[in-house]
Amino acid sequence: MVMRLGKKRSNFGRWVDKQKDINELELERASNISRGTISKLCSDSNYRPKTSTVIKINQGLKKLDKYIGF
Repeated sequence: MVMRLGKKRSNFGRWVDKQKDINELELERASNISRGTISKLCSDSNYRPKTSTVIKINQGLKKLDKYIGF
């Protein structure tokens, strides 16, 4: 598990951190979403992504053989 000192993580960010076989960079590539958006999803618990972003994240997670219900 990756520890982020001094930074709060969103629930999604904590979930990504717990995964041993994926990380933010792999999720960025699999979902075709920008690094900034992935970072915001993982660090800002107040960020509410567009529906299209959620769909892309789900598609990326499926490519990585992961699934969480949004």
